[in-house]
Amino acid sequence: MRKTLYTLNVNGYAPEITKRTYPLLRYYAEKIGAEFFVIDSRKFPDWPVTYEKLQIKELAKERGDEWSFYIDSDALVHPETLDWTCYIPKNTVAHNGVDMGNVRWRFDEYFKRDGRSIGSCNWCTIASEWCLDLWTPLDIPLAQALEAIYPTVHELNTVITVDHLIDDYTLSRNIARYGLKLVTLGELEKTLGFQQAEFFWHAYTIPIAEKVAEMDKVLDRWKIPKRLRG
Repeated sequence: MRKTLYTLNVNGYAPEITKRTYPLLRYYAEKIGAEFFVIDSRKFPDWPVTYEKLQIKELAKERGDEWSFYIDSDALVHPETLDWTCYIPKNTVAHNGVDMGNVRWRFDEYFKRDGRSIGSCNWCTIASEWCLDLWTPLDIPLAQALEAIYPTVHELNTVITVDHLIDDYTLSRNIARYGLKLVTLGELEKTLGFQQAEFFWHAYTIPIAEKVAEMDKVLDRWKIPKRLRG
């Protein structure tokens, strides 16, 4: 079973962040029998950089992935995190969690037809070779997509901009467009008997310096050994 754990890092994103996250990402990849792969070049230069996550569709085909994971470069992964592919059917995609889509997106016919109002949180995503439609590039112009994205009030008061959410919008629309089944890792945790699991830490709305300080607190709380702390 070939698995790849992808992350995105174009132009050397925040080394003070990746110093803390990459040792844990590599550890997790090794634990689940996956190769750690950094997407570090641009294939969609006219689009926001987060759209480069859409490279996974072709990369997974080229590499022969049975399972493709995506986790953002600024996410911490606890060493005890499960191999979720043991619990996710191959006909189902997964996010750590989802938002109410109608809060964030102007709905088109795909969202309306689907009816689930899913807002993807694409910092953590899992899909099998059966579900690579999840990462299909948009069939509409960038300007049209950006006009459909409405950040939450909380996001509007942080570092988040409309273009930063283009990948969340794209995956949400693809789930609706292709009728993909979806499960959240939070739902799976409950079925497996976890009440307050903390397998991940991710705070996307805070500046880098604040994020580093919070990460160090998490690493201390998790009692992460020095060899996994960069």
